[in-house]
Amino acid sequence: QVQLVESGGGLVQPGGSLRLSCVASGFTLDQYSIGWFRQAPGLEREGVSCIRSGDRDTHYADSVKGRFTVSRDNAKNTLYLQMNSLKPEDTAVYFCAADQICRKAMDYWGKGTLVTVSS
Repeated sequence: QVQLVESGGGLVQPGGSLRLSCVASGFTLDQYSIGWFRQAPGLEREGVSCIRSGDRDTHYADSVKGRFTVSRDNAKNTLYLQMNSLKPEDTAVYFCAADQICRKAMDYWGKGTLVTVSS
């Protein structure tokens, strides 16, 4: 079974940090493009970051550049998202997703983990 399971979400104050994890099973993470998406209340899902398969080129949304860092541990088949300097507008359900290429309509999705940035 292809499965992605996110964890690490929670409540954090503005300016704080969180580290999200996404554990993949049923496939080798290194052979796929894999990234993070988020969906805020009342808004459409948007891309946050993606690591492209092959050359491992990494993309970040302009809104998170300089604050978020995506990485992966191939031995653990796990993707991470380190989020620093969090803002209230970062509040969303965060999903990890995988496909052959980085695109909005990825084939495989996790259930999501909620990140709430509020004082």
